[in-house]
Amino acid sequence: MHLTLTKKLENDGWLARGLTTAVDWVMHGVGAVAACLVVAETVILLCGVIFRYGLNQPLIWSDELASILFSWLAMLGAVLALHRGAHMRLTAIVTRLPEKWRGWLEAVSALTVCTFVALIITPAIEHMNLQMPVSTPALQLPDGWRCAALPVGAALMLMAALARIAREVSPGQFVGALLTAGAIAAALWIAQPYLLALGNLNLIVFFVVLVGLCVAGGVPIAFSFGTATLAYLVLMTHAPLGIVVSRMDEGMANLVLLSVPLFVLLGALLELSGLARCLIDFMAALLGHVRGGLQYVLLGAMFLVSGISGAKAADMAAIAPALFPEMQRRGAKPEELVALLSSTGAMTETIPPSLVLITIGAVCGVSITALFVGGIMPAVVATIAIGFVCWRRARHEPPSNSTRAPMRTILRTFVIALPALALPMLIRAVVIEGAATATEVSTIGIAYTLIAGMLLHLCGRRIEWRRFYSLLLDTASLSGAILLIIGLATAMAWALTQSGFSASLVSAMEQIPGGPRAFLCVSIVLFVVLGSVLEGIPAIVLFGPLLFPVARALGIHDVHYAMVVILSMGLGLFAPPMGVGFYAACAIGKVSPDRVVSRVWGYLGALFIALLVVAFVPWLSIGFLK
Repeated sequence: MHLTLTKKLENDGWLARGLTTAVDWVMHGVGAVAACLVVAETVILLCGVIFRYGLNQPLIWSDELASILFSWLAMLGAVLALHRGAHMRLTAIVTRLPEKWRGWLEAVSALTVCTFVALIITPAIEHMNLQMPVSTPALQLPDGWRCAALPVGAALMLMAALARIAREVSPGQFVGALLTAGAIAAALWIAQPYLLALGNLNLIVFFVVLVGLCVAGGVPIAFSFGTATLAYLVLMTHAPLGIVVSRMDEGMANLVLLSVPLFVLLGALLELSGLARCLIDFMAALLGHVRGGLQYVLLGAMFLVSGISGAKAADMAAIAPALFPEMQRRGAKPEELVALLSSTGAMTETIPPSLVLITIGAVCGVSITALFVGGIMPAVVATIAIGFVCWRRARHEPPSNSTRAPMRTILRTFVIALPALALPMLIRAVVIEGAATATEVSTIGIAYTLIAGMLLHLCGRRIEWRRFYSLLLDTASLSGAILLIIGLATAMAWALTQSGFSASLVSAMEQIPGGPRAFLCVSIVLFVVLGSVLEGIPAIVLFGPLLFPVARALGIHDVHYAMVVILSMGLGLFAPPMGVGFYAACAIGKVSPDRVVSRVWGYLGALFIALLVVAFVPWLSIGFLK
């Protein structure tokens, strides 16, 4: 692949080589700054926790400084994600096309990103200048310094997008993409009077058709949202483009979301430190001799570890490589393992500290502590449902060749795994008891994991600390991708609200025959479909603020509705043929999706039954709330 890329750069000429080389050097600098920001945020917030709870001398400036740095981390992380091709996007359709069409769509995608970021640079500078006279309360710093992250990030993303075009797109593909984008823009401009005459029905053109075309064509989800919002504002309203930037800033600047990069880092450290492997070793020693025992180990490990990293792919990648070789050695079929891995990924988003729970709390005004409490029992119900399917299938397997591990081995692995077993319990207990916020407890978890990892290292377990810098880059990149989606989905949701669509939706949903139960059924169908196309966070940010008020009006508890929504999206995310999570599980397991499809439906069917139980037995979600 490297040789192919090098040959292509030679053919593209000195200009393309110069541009891509210069941008690569700039991105090295961006990555270094982003990594430093991740460390700085962790240290600042950990110091705040120590001074507040340990020394009883709160640092009144810590949250303020963390908020300023957070905006820069979010934007630089988004830049890094764009340069690395790590933004969330739907590739299932693009990868099935012939190479010629695939190259053309990649060119259209890159051009769409270029156009969007170029259009928001000037409004972002204006937004920064408007915020300069505003001073922060504790540090008395101009708020414009924080907002400067927006134009700087947009300019850097433009550089990254142009470098991608120079590196990957041929002149013919670029011309074809330019003509395609121009034709779509011209068609929308000519149709402007007709679209205005449609009233709110024109929302379908922009936020269903245009967004759908962008997503299906491989445009990153965040930029699909942003492009549709800009097009709607330019053609259908008199609102300035600065609205997109201000709403994007509002969506990304919520301090609650600072827990996103911290939990992503915590999940990465859990794998790096060896704690995840220690946990698996103990569970394998305890259950490995049971018929189908390692399937239960996989299920239990995903239950305990999942949710901390913030990415389903990261959760699966941390567990699968440690278990799959041993499971296959004992006769398990690879396609069965991937089907189980996929279904466990679908059911773990309600397990605290899931980033989807944190996102719902931030954008829908729901208590994160209540969500953490309410998420445990639905996850238990889903785990029991999958465990039942594992038991049914294990009955037809030959007895395990493995002997029961000696009690000495079980006790030894238990002692080694104690720090790993204690961490998820510690995080959930501290937040549920209200001793610390989700953001604060994430810093405690990071410090705990680093100390535990060092102790394991001293005890002879080799830890590759040289990977730490790359983990910081991965943390910044994934966090930036998530936060940019939240920011641009917030802008898109504002446009939908101002159009009157949200009021119409609330009115229509309230009139559904059947009351709350019918509303829950419609929501399940809606979020299964959304989950299959979008990942949980963009779907939540876009539709959560619209549908949660409807649920409240119908008397459905916020936490109960959140659990139904999350489980529904999990089903969609991992359900073939569209669910992107399903294909991620197949890639991690190195098994063709065609071999897994027939085996995954049994697990997903059990999850669907669990979802219905959670939907129609509210006590499971709210019974333990204070």
